[in-house]
Amino acid sequence: MSLSFMRLGVAGHERPYVVSKGVASHLGNLTVDIDGDFLERGGVDIVRTALAEGNLPAAGPVDSLGLRVGPPVARPGKVVCVGLNYRDHAEETGAAIPQEPVLFMKDPSTVVGPYDDVLVPRRSVKTDWEIELAVVIGRTGRYLADEAEAAECIAGYTIAHDVSEREFQIERGGQWDKGKSCETFNPLGPWLVPADEVADPQQLSMRLWVNGELRQDSSTKNMIFPVTEIVHYVSQFMVLRPGDIINTGTPAGVALGQPDPKPYLRAGDVVELEIDGFGRQRQQLVQA
Repeated sequence: MSLSFMRLGVAGHERPYVVSKGVASHLGNLTVDIDGDFLERGGVDIVRTALAEGNLPAAGPVDSLGLRVGPPVARPGKVVCVGLNYRDHAEETGAAIPQEPVLFMKDPSTVVGPYDDVLVPRRSVKTDWEIELAVVIGRTGRYLADEAEAAECIAGYTIAHDVSEREFQIERGGQWDKGKSCETFNPLGPWLVPADEVADPQQLSMRLWVNGELRQDSSTKNMIFPVTEIVHYVSQFMVLRPGDIINTGTPAGVALGQPDPKPYLRAGDVVELEIDGFGRQRQQLVQA
């Protein structure tokens, strides 16, 4: 990818940057943050123009800045998730192949940086991993007419780790949200890649490792419902607003789908995940 966006700095005080050819440039003279307002007013194109004209102060090679990497989008209004969107994942968990996208929500405050610690909730014995392609909404979408109109609402893409507590999700009285909304359960990033920098969001390889062991190895081509169909579908039930996130589902390889005893995450474990062209995440699990 030739252009991407990052937010760097301590949690709650990140500053916006654009990265081109490995060099980060400050965006402080164009925007306070990379958020819904920035995306809605065409911030990506504004930054491209400023970068081409040499109007952005360079901070230096991004790998040399030594700053914490925050989530690439600030304060998403909502995080919409799609469950069972890969046939092999549905099969490994014993679920029927869905006829329509299965939707649930995550508390937006679960969004943290891609290298931040993930907290194992108190009394948790079934904390699980899920690598996902995340869609970032760039303009308001309500009752979108078709997939072409849905595509116009997509600002870009990033990596999401949809951490899940399976006992809370499945065994505690319904409503997946309670197993999905625990603190730190949505590491996001490291980069926001503009939609027009992605040749085909349905041809992206994705991998996840736990303690160095490859657990998930798949591609977005295996989605049951592709990205634009998901955005179109979601807009029929709720208004999508700039800065919202949609997690598009995970492939096979999660702990829930493994033979007993299932290798659920514990404090001290390390999860690493990547999607080609979108960078790499790494989290250590810490007891809450």
